[in-house]
Amino acid sequence: MTTIIDLIRHGEPVGGQRYRGRTDDPLSEKGWNQMWTAVGDYRGWQQIVSSPLLRCAGFAHELGRILDIPVSIDERLAELGYGEWEGKTPEELTAHDPDLLLRYRRDPLNNRPSGAEELEGFASRVSAAWGQISEQQLGRHALVVAHAGVIRMIMAQVLAMPLSHLFRIQVGNAAISRFMVEGEGADALASLIFHDGRLAR
Repeated sequence: MTTIIDLIRHGEPVGGQRYRGRTDDPLSEKGWNQMWTAVGDYRGWQQIVSSPLLRCAGFAHELGRILDIPVSIDERLAELGYGEWEGKTPEELTAHDPDLLLRYRRDPLNNRPSGAEELEGFASRVSAAWGQISEQQLGRHALVVAHAGVIRMIMAQVLAMPLSHLFRIQVGNAAISRFMVEGEGADALASLIFHDGRLAR
């Protein structure tokens, strides 16, 4: 039994590049265009599962309507919470400390912002969502609309990467990654087919 799960990151939100986390900005016009360009005329999905945040759910519902396939929302797919960094641009964060973000990306376990969600808890909720999606979509082809942090976490778990290496994975706006899950339950094997690639029409 083989299951295919595609993950797509949301496009650019209103306000451009920021550490949004749970800040619920919708997609900008550019962001919508990025998403439509990424999916093109692909029609292979049977189900869409989305983060509850507007920059994901808005597109998920519209794509589901066009493709006439069901859309479900999973709260566990929300982005990593960034605490006091929420809503701030990289330039704002590094204005008085140029190495702040580099230190965080190099070692996010020991350099997380004040009030931010702990990576261990984030890993647990994303893992639970991934496991349930894999079980519910058994033998099917599903699309998950989510965030860079969620996609990084799923990729890290599939590839058995340590949490400290999470930010060594780059995830662009509207980037698509494909995973294959062979088997089911505790014996299932998940593997990465491609990252930031293109869909076969």
